[in-house]
Amino acid sequence: MEFRVTGAAGRARRGRLEFPGRGAVRTPAFLPVGTHGAVRAVTPEELRGCGVEMLLANAFHLLQRPGPAVVRAHGGLHRFMHWRGPILTDSGGYQVFSLAAGRAVEEAGVRFRAPVDGRELFLTPEGAVRIQQALGSDVQMVLDECGPHDADRARARDAMERSLRWAARARRAHGAAPGALFGIGQGALHLDLRRECQERLEELGFDGYAIGGLSVGEPFDARMEVLEDLAPRLPADRPRYLMGLGRPLDIAAAVACGIDLFDCVVPTRHARNGELFTAAGVVRIRHRAHAAATGPVEEGCGCYACRNYSRAYLRHLDRSGEILFERLATLHNLHYYQRLMRELRAAIAAGSLAGKVAELARVYGDGAEGAAD
Repeated sequence: MEFRVTGAAGRARRGRLEFPGRGAVRTPAFLPVGTHGAVRAVTPEELRGCGVEMLLANAFHLLQRPGPAVVRAHGGLHRFMHWRGPILTDSGGYQVFSLAAGRAVEEAGVRFRAPVDGRELFLTPEGAVRIQQALGSDVQMVLDECGPHDADRARARDAMERSLRWAARARRAHGAAPGALFGIGQGALHLDLRRECQERLEELGFDGYAIGGLSVGEPFDARMEVLEDLAPRLPADRPRYLMGLGRPLDIAAAVACGIDLFDCVVPTRHARNGELFTAAGVVRIRHRAHAAATGPVEEGCGCYACRNYSRAYLRHLDRSGEILFERLATLHNLHYYQRLMRELRAAIAAGSLAGKVAELARVYGDGAEGAAD
C-alpha cells in the first residue's frame, strides 16, 4: 500500500491510496460494510457502479463462518466474494467487546462465546493477524480493547495500555507479511490519554492509524473535541481512519479535521429500514405522504433506483415485503454516500469545505433530519 496527499485545505486533505494489483482509492473515502464478505442485497458490480472503490469485511464474523481455511482455499477473500478492489478487514475487537455478558478479557487475549453457535473461542492479537492474513485482505487491523466512551480515567487507561501491548504483539506477528497493518488508538474522551496512545503507537510503526472508541454513543461535541485535538497529531504521511462513523454531517465534520477513511453500516441498515439519504435530508419512504408520489427519491440523482422508479413504487415494495425494495434502497444510499465523498473531495480542492459542512449541518444537524419528507 502506498499513500500520498494530493491536496489540502486547512486540516482537510485529499489523497490517494494505491494497492498494487487492486487499484486506487481516492480519499477521503467511505467504505461500505460487507460484514460476512458481502454488502447486503447488492453485487460487486453494482457496488462499482455506485462508485465504491474499497470495502470492509469483518474477520470476527468470517472466523465463525465459513472459517479462514475455507476462504483461503478459494484463493482469499477477493476471489471468494468476487471483489477485485481493495478490502480492509476489522479484527473484530469491537464485536468481541460488545459481548459484555459473554466474554472474559485476559492478558493473552479475549475468551468469548460465538454468537453463531455458542462455541467457546479465544482470540489473541497474533490470532487476529493470522486470520486476516488467511483472508488475504489489503489492510488489516490490530486487536484492541474498545471500552465505553464514558469510561473513567482508570478504566480508559487500563484499556489503552492493554491495547498498546496487544498492538505490539500484532506488529511482531505481522512482520513483513503482505497487507498493510493499521494501529488503533484508544483513550475514551480523555485527550491526554489519546495523545499518549498515539505517540506510543507511532513508536511501534504502523502503515496507517485508526481512531477507535468513538462513534459509540458519545455526543457530537465531545467527539469533535477529540478529533480536533488528535487528528492533526497523526502522521501526515499515513492514512487516518475513523472507525464506525457513518452519518453525513459526522463524516463531513471529521473530514474537516483531516480524517481520510470511514466505514459504517448506516447507509445499508437505514436503507432496509426505509430511510433514504438525499441532499435535502432523509426520505422516510414509509410515510403516507409517499403513497402516490410519482417522482423519484431524489430529483437529479443518477442511481439506478431514482432513474427508474418512483417513491410510490418503492413504498409499495416495502409494504409488500418485496426484497427488491432492499436492493433499490441500498443502491440509492450507497450511491448517495459515494456522491457525498466526491463532493467533499471537490470542496477541499475548491477551498469551500466549510460551506459544505455548514450545508450538511442545516440538513442533518440535530432536529433537521427528515427535512425531505
